Amino acid sequence: MADQKYFKFPGKIVFVGFGSVAQGVLPLLLRHIDIPKERISIITGHDRGRAEAEAFGIRYEINPLTRENYRAILGPRLERGDFLINLSVDVASSALIGFCCEKGVLYTDSCIEPWAGGYTDPSVSASRRSNYGQREEVLELRKKYPAGPTVIPTHGANPGLISHWVKQALVNLARDILGRTEIPSSRTEWAALAMELGIKSIHCSERDTQYATPRKRPGEFVNTWSVDGFIGEGSQPCELGWGTHEKHFPPEGRHHDYGCKAAIYLNRPGASVKVRTWTPNEGAFHGFLITHGEAISISDYLTVREGDKVIYRPTCHYAYHPCDDTVLSVHELAGRNWIGQEQRRLYRDEITEGVDELGALLLGHKKGAYWYGSQLSIHEARRLAPHNNATSLQVAAGVLGGVVWAMENPQAGIIDPDDMDYRRVLEIANPYLGKVVGAYSDWTPLQGRNHPFEEDLDASDPWQFKNIRVT
Repeated sequence: MADQKYFKFPGKIVFVGFGSVAQGVLPLLLRHIDIPKERISIITGHDRGRAEAEAFGIRYEINPLTRENYRAILGPRLERGDFLINLSVDVASSALIGFCCEKGVLYTDSCIEPWAGGYTDPSVSASRRSNYGQREEVLELRKKYPAGPTVIPTHGANPGLISHWVKQALVNLARDILGRTEIPSSRTEWAALAMELGIKSIHCSERDTQYATPRKRPGEFVNTWSVDGFIGEGSQPCELGWGTHEKHFPPEGRHHDYGCKAAIYLNRPGASVKVRTWTPNEGAFHGFLITHGEAISISDYLTVREGDKVIYRPTCHYAYHPCDDTVLSVHELAGRNWIGQEQRRLYRDEITEGVDELGALLLGHKKGAYWYGSQLSIHEARRLAPHNNATSLQVAAGVLGGVVWAMENPQAGIIDPDDMDYRRVLEIANPYLGKVVGAYSDWTPLQGRNHPFEEDLDASDPWQFKNIRVT
């Protein structure tokens, strides 16, 4: 596996941004894509990662992209059939996607980003600057470019691999509950299977136990992946796909009046909202309900309609417990009224122990709860690939899977991760994900909730968001 070349790519690859994820992706691409190094280049806004890039002999240019200059900078560097891998922050994904569609250039990123300041711009409504709004802006480009080069927004670990884990989990549940082994072949069939299984809620459930020396200092935000990215996401409105089984609309909840209408948002930052969830190693825990693209795309993909009426849709959201020092960083960030700390540090080489446990938790079926995903330790991550920790390697594996799939399917147009062949992507990513496991549990968010100060619960249905949310 280590030296297997998945694809001989005849074009050029241009990275935009070279933070922790891109630094982790580069050695995987060099290992698995047959392309001369002189046809790979990096354009970024900082000098982080310069040593890593130059050690591989890759051209590295500090030239920050802006709304005014991105066409002038990228135009001479990209031609039809080339590949743009956008792993930056503060560069608008929709602008780069439109540019790539015009030029015939393949494209992927790990999340949909606005231009700098777009997450908190008071002149833009919360709905329009949400992940829902960002996704709808990208999908609107399908009307202008109904066919063309493959464009895969939001294909890292989550969003990205999580959509493929959901499909694998549905296949496993169909086998164990329904005695059925055939694999759905269309969006309609996947949604019908989720409805037949009785899936009410899907969590992207993650517990990161990595820790490092030295520990977080006062006035410092630390994280195991992009600090700037996490502060941006955590400051966006909290978002979740909204299921048809839900009976209690959140008091600060808001609907969107445009687009697919598969999701809602809460009028508060995602990093201020906590939810109950479960993973096999950690058991039950509280996670932050950070906005993420998969919360919208999975709920949208698994929607069942009769005519114009939605008759089934699962609730879907991220439930994230980052490493303990990042939890302290978030607590400090909230105390600063969501103004980011001046000092920022990425944990990678200084990590001494820990595991990132990340997967899809499917709730409401006959067996209760089922989790499917990756358990990757820092030691395994270092053995598998350079310039990674456990978190970044999970994302890098997702990016690698998306890049190879796009190269093999170069004219798919603008798609969600959910539209791809999950088996092929996981075949490429799995060797970098440590233990890939499925686990059943009898956990519900109502277990042990008998404290005299406990809020009013809906005991008739444990999978109501009202029961899952920590209030």
